[in-house]
Amino acid sequence: MKNFLKKYFGPTKWKRLFDIVASFFALILLSPLFLVICVINACTPDCSVFFCHERRGRRGVPFKIYKFQTMKNNTPNVATGDLENPEQYITKIGRILRKTSLDELPQLWNILKGDMSFVGPRPLISSELRAHRLRLEYGVYRFRPGLTGWAQINGRDNISILKKVKLDKEYCDNWSLLFDLKILIKSVSVCFKQEGFHEGKFHRR
Repeated sequence: MKNFLKKYFGPTKWKRLFDIVASFFALILLSPLFLVICVINACTPDCSVFFCHERRGRRGVPFKIYKFQTMKNNTPNVATGDLENPEQYITKIGRILRKTSLDELPQLWNILKGDMSFVGPRPLISSELRAHRLRLEYGVYRFRPGLTGWAQINGRDNISILKKVKLDKEYCDNWSLLFDLKILIKSVSVCFKQEGFHEGKFHRR
């Protein structure tokens, strides 16, 4: 009986239920904002409306992530942190979207589909091999990747890959619904203040 309750009514089931309900209503409520951004991107030269890219999900399985495109179509297909001068590729509206994290809104669809969760380790680009190896070593792939995460509110772009993975492991080892709630609330403040946000190559501690 205990195993039955854990399987069908355990905390992870509530986490997924929250993701489904919250992402569904968020997509509806934010649809006017989606429309505005879509129109602006469609009118921006050398820029598509959406950006689709392969990322690593739960158990390291690849999936397609969706964002509003913020960079020109000729941008090299690498992590932004690997670009020497990303400003030359970012569109005018893209700068605003990236600083406010509004470019991440289409990931609500990923959450609804089950590729992602509201909270979890941020999904890696498949070419980030060192981070991928570390995540395998530290068991980070136990959870679905998140729209936000423990590492994102504790340094974001300011910290090293190893530090991020250690924070992701800390999240996985200590996960609870209350922990998720704490991260979601803190993420609003971090996003508003743009804490730890940097474009391109940056000396991380």
